[in-house]
Amino acid sequence: MKFLLVLALCAVAYAKHEGYIGWKSYYVGVATDAQAKALEPLIQKYELDFLSHPTKSREGVVLVEPQHQAGFIQDMEAEGITYRIHADDVKRQLEFDDQLIEMQRMSSFTRTAGRQLPYDNYQELEVIDEYLDYIGEKYPDVATVVNAAESFEGRPIKYIKISTTNFEDESKPVIFIDGGIHAREWISPPSVTWAIHKLVEDVTENDLLEKFDWILLPVVNPDGYKFTFTNERFWRKTRSTSSNPLSQICRGADGNRNFDFVWNSIGTSNSPCSDIYAGTSAFSEVETRVVRDILHEHLARMALYLTMHSFGSMILYPWGHDGSLSQNALGLHTVGVAMASAIQSNALPNFPPYTVGNSALVIGYYIAGSSEDYAHSIGVPLSYTYELPGLSSGWDGFHLPPQYIEQVCRETWEGIVVGARRAGDLFRK
Repeated sequence: MKFLLVLALCAVAYAKHEGYIGWKSYYVGVATDAQAKALEPLIQKYELDFLSHPTKSREGVVLVEPQHQAGFIQDMEAEGITYRIHADDVKRQLEFDDQLIEMQRMSSFTRTAGRQLPYDNYQELEVIDEYLDYIGEKYPDVATVVNAAESFEGRPIKYIKISTTNFEDESKPVIFIDGGIHAREWISPPSVTWAIHKLVEDVTENDLLEKFDWILLPVVNPDGYKFTFTNERFWRKTRSTSSNPLSQICRGADGNRNFDFVWNSIGTSNSPCSDIYAGTSAFSEVETRVVRDILHEHLARMALYLTMHSFGSMILYPWGHDGSLSQNALGLHTVGVAMASAIQSNALPNFPPYTVGNSALVIGYYIAGSSEDYAHSIGVPLSYTYELPGLSSGWDGFHLPPQYIEQVCRETWEGIVVGARRAGDLFRK
């Protein structure tokens, strides 16, 4: 019976990942600003898909399709940009990841008599939705589940409001955290559900519950997130279609290019087949409209907005479209450094230290229409993108190994604690 189960898992993994036959991934390093700029046009030329972007202090990881590998290598060498193989066979590495995750799932099942532990493996969409409903039912005095909208494919987009005063105390600052806007970034939603756990089930920082109101949206993009578990592991966008004929073949838009701030002006694409397609218009996606509406509904009290992404070990702040600094740059940087220091003091030694700074300057390329920039542009004083840790050269696959998920959640929470308190101090002043 066990042998048949293994065979079935292998068959599913093969079918799921066969689209990545012949793909390779590479570590890429840039030593100068000139090399970082030279890399930008190659992204569209070779349809490069960066899982983590290189900085001058850290290599990035990029996926390259078979037909582009020779040209990619030729241009890397011509520009003097360093590269080396990360995975010579992407499909095989994805199958390795699947086996690791399934082994962890079976181990959890055995140890807990069938009850899946929430932070020793990646969380599927249905598990997250059930958890939110459970929290709302068990802790009605502080937690309220909101079904904000249905996704393009009809899935609920759920978030949870946490407050001891039912959001009626106008003196309390609001903290908004979301995750899962990019479907494939599986470590992102657990970092948000862990924050829910710490605010409701395992309260060790009572001031955060008493002095703040919280909004937590674990999966902004449920259609894409589900699709990465069932069909295409590196899917990034939503799953919408539009009047563009190509959208029937190439579905979705990049949610983090779809916000109405210098929309579709730089770091985006007009092609529906691109992973950085900005959509047919700003807020064309119902998923991004949910985030927009939360921001506007609570804007007068919104002190801090965090959007969770991966990978890279970075805390990034506006402006990402041109690399300039906002009028609140000093506050953004000092609070960002405080959050990074708290994370680092709780991190494992094999996790790289966090880099803090302007998103365009740290990553080395410009993007328009991001949620981080949009939130700041409408008046949220502290707005950040977290790039969570992962993809160390010491690991064999593309995922952060499941045994590290809880560690990432724990250390990220420490950063959130510091960020919320600092935001509260600035808000009250």
